[in-house]
Amino acid sequence: MAHSLNNGPVLAKTLELCQTILDQPEFQALQRDIETFLADEPAKQLYRTVADKGEYLHHKQYQGLQLGDDEIAEYEQHREALMNNAVAMAFLQAQQQMRDLQDTVTKYVTKTIEIGRVPAPEDFESCGSGCSCGH
Repeated sequence: MAHSLNNGPVLAKTLELCQTILDQPEFQALQRDIETFLADEPAKQLYRTVADKGEYLHHKQYQGLQLGDDEIAEYEQHREALMNNAVAMAFLQAQQQMRDLQDTVTKYVTKTIEIGRVPAPEDFESCGSGCSCGH
């Protein structure tokens, strides 16, 4: 049975969903923003610098070491430069929107499998097990 679920109508509809996503003008714009970023070496370098410095500061702080004001200022300077770079900002926003899309699709498919029907909006209104909020 699992074999037919993976190769039959479920796969066909999954592929149809994939094509629907690809056909959306908004999705195509996100892809363009990502490709533009990947072709822009200065924007990529800004991104790498901020990511590397952020990781270094996080690691240092995790080890219980004090962060110097100069280190923080340098990080903030690089971060501000990144945020002021239109190509990098478009990339960051596109990345977030892609994650949001992926999360939405995953959430709906997962909930469908969990409850055995197409979920309604109220099926997502729970705070989790043990919550006393009334949902």
